[in-house]
Amino acid sequence: MPDIIKLLSDKIANQIAAGEVIQRPASAIKELLENAIDAGATKIDVVIKDAGRTLIQVIDNGCGMTETDARLSFERHATSKITSADDLFNIKTKGFRGEALASIAAIAQVELKTRNHDADLGTSIKIEGSKVISQTHVSCPVGSNFSIKNLYFNVPARRNFLKSNAIETKHIIDEIERVALPHPEVHFTFHHNGNEVFNLPSGNIRQRVIGVFGKKYNERLVPVEEETTIVNVTGYVLKPEFCKRSRGEQFFFVNKRFIKNNYLNHAVTRAYNELLKKEQFPTYFLFLEVDPAKIDINIHPTKTEVKFEDEKHMYAIINSAVHNSLGKFNIAPSIDFNQENAFNVPPIPKNKEILEPTINVNTNFNPFKTDNEKSVSSNHSSANNPSRNYKIDLSQSQVEANLDLLSKTAWDSEQIQMSANFTDNEPLERNSQKDNQGYENSKTSQLHGKYILTQVSRSLILIDQHRAHRQILMERFVKMMAMDEVLSQKILFPRTIEMETSDYALMLELLPEIKALGFDIENMGKNVFSVNGLPVGVKEENVKGILEDFIEQCKNNSDDLKTNHKAQLAWNLAKSSGIKSGKKLTIEEMSTLIDELFACESSQYDYKGNKIVVTMSEDEIDEKFGK
Repeated sequence: MPDIIKLLSDKIANQIAAGEVIQRPASAIKELLENAIDAGATKIDVVIKDAGRTLIQVIDNGCGMTETDARLSFERHATSKITSADDLFNIKTKGFRGEALASIAAIAQVELKTRNHDADLGTSIKIEGSKVISQTHVSCPVGSNFSIKNLYFNVPARRNFLKSNAIETKHIIDEIERVALPHPEVHFTFHHNGNEVFNLPSGNIRQRVIGVFGKKYNERLVPVEEETTIVNVTGYVLKPEFCKRSRGEQFFFVNKRFIKNNYLNHAVTRAYNELLKKEQFPTYFLFLEVDPAKIDINIHPTKTEVKFEDEKHMYAIINSAVHNSLGKFNIAPSIDFNQENAFNVPPIPKNKEILEPTINVNTNFNPFKTDNEKSVSSNHSSANNPSRNYKIDLSQSQVEANLDLLSKTAWDSEQIQMSANFTDNEPLERNSQKDNQGYENSKTSQLHGKYILTQVSRSLILIDQHRAHRQILMERFVKMMAMDEVLSQKILFPRTIEMETSDYALMLELLPEIKALGFDIENMGKNVFSVNGLPVGVKEENVKGILEDFIEQCKNNSDDLKTNHKAQLAWNLAKSSGIKSGKKLTIEEMSTLIDELFACESSQYDYKGNKIVVTMSEDEIDEKFGK
């Protein structure tokens, strides 16, 4: 039998590595930024076109490379960061594997111009698909200038897996933020299609956070600082009242390297216990300094996951540090670490007499008397018994005397209680009317602020009010976009909305489609939009919240956004604008909602296949009672 195992060529091996390391344009930018930081750069410029598909350029003023180093940097596993296996457990640099440049060169057209301090001339290298095209001497400033053109030009199948320009730009901004935040001493600039997105001069951590996320953060940040033998924690958390309904602004940095860790995230979330609403998430920028020998960062190709030697103690330290910082600023109760977890019961004085509690019964109390009679009886009782103001009155004898009366009114009381539970003190009856399918609704009520109950012939119908309104808006927006009939209602006072840089970039890409949905939005520049009108059916109560939810839905459904653009946009807006669970509705609002729902093309299931309506026939109800 002939031998069948063969060694892969360097070209194929590099493309396989690129699949792990360079997953999208943002991955290439991340690797180049980390190399620039390791090179000691104090200024880094990033320029992209078409969300990195056409051009990615990263320019730094670091130490640069010699001619030999420039050529070797594109070889697999060529690095200056480690020399032995022991160095893997004492890593203090960003990059160390030597896979980044080799992987980039395997799937793109790369040009490098670099010069170190000792050389008069620099080196220019051009590589396409791991093949060196040319290598010459050029005149260039000290540092490195990487130009990556036509990413995935030789792997078209991989290029097809890229998302829309808006989504890819958002990922690039995320990567720049993750490198810029822990390095405030470095001046960063970022340009996309000729427009300046970031210009972050050197400063401190607080200035960098404000520069990235806006001036509004200046008064919202709460400093965190804790020094221990295990970990040193510094950074900032956001005041609870300013936290959002998205997880986007959550940053952990270990030795200035961005990481993702759900366990430590839970420690921060727990510190905000009972300070946030149900749909809110904490925002934090925390920097952890840990002994490199006590962590392992070589467990994932993207190096965003870290293994800690003492994770449980780090959880406790981070939790207490955040909780203590919130307490210092009178946001949460502070923690007294010197006090034992015991009840502080004051001692009983020696000469104080201990009396057994007594119960005083008011025999004149009658719960079935009128208000005037109760008032007279109460005044009479108070006059006869001055201690009534602080002793408990029980009408035991009176209750026993009225058992017959209670039994006679039991049915009426039960009916009253059932009506209160179903309608939240709203009247049950409404005018009988027929919907578009001929159903006759004789009674309508609301249950727990979530479901609408109505009677149809001999059946009981339960409607999920949030899903119903969401489906109504969804179909309305789809028809508007298909027919180019924009129905918009003007706002009396236009709203100015400032967004984060990543959300602003995504909003710019989606602006034509958003206007087609009925929004009258004008780009004011510098991450600011002016909202002058809203789609019909969308309330003005929280315009900013609706748009933030809409952007969040677009980010979470990026795959569907590419395949079914208009339908997904309409769904995202409907989901953000629909009636929320827990909102009490009037009889008229419930009637209108039912009529509009049964007029929809799909009234039983929504766009995602979730059930909207549940029907229970009279026979099914009888069966529940064993009849």
